[in-house]
Amino acid sequence: MEDTLSAGKLYRWAIILAVFTVFYNILEGLVSVYLGFEDDALSLFGFGVDSFVEAISGVGVWHMAVRIRQNLAGDTDVFERQTLKITGGAFYILAAGLIASTAYNIIQGKHPKTAFWGIVVSCISIMVMWLLVHYKVKVGTQLNSQAILSDAACTRTCIYLSVVLLVGSIGYELTGVGWFDSAGALIIAALSYKEGREAFEKARGKSCCCGHTCAPPAQND
Repeated sequence: MEDTLSAGKLYRWAIILAVFTVFYNILEGLVSVYLGFEDDALSLFGFGVDSFVEAISGVGVWHMAVRIRQNLAGDTDVFERQTLKITGGAFYILAAGLIASTAYNIIQGKHPKTAFWGIVVSCISIMVMWLLVHYKVKVGTQLNSQAILSDAACTRTCIYLSVVLLVGSIGYELTGVGWFDSAGALIIAALSYKEGREAFEKARGKSCCCGHTCAPPAQND
């Protein structure tokens, strides 16, 4: 990708990144849920569900980028506010899912049959998500788009989650103790809640392309 591109080409890249994010996460989610279910690996199963949440954010950015690219002269703030709310909601769902799955894992005290696939999936995810974050931040910064940057933050959280899965899987393989990822998952849940709250705050009064802070839309009495 060139360092400087026109707005139209940048939004085309935003669309490509969003489409890839959606389909990769759907595929990753399906594989992880299936393998997690087959091996009784709740962390891998939960990781797969989280992948579907990440796809929600990708759909929001995809929708926004397509509409803005078709009308570059129009007001992009409405589109970005909608996408920020979608991303914020996805973060909240992610946090709730992590807390619920962690509590269930601790209460039931179940142990997976193997953590091998957790190691494989997490390693692949870390590499793919790192590349996605790099290019989303690059495009979002050049467009001054808080929605795309918020989506990059969502993807970055998935890297943290992948690291948690990797550490937990390796820990289980070495020791046979299945609750290694519980504390890390709760930390990720807290980070997800924080990112979701920030996304909603940006949606209420986000930074415009001109560099100033936009006031939220006026409400009718």
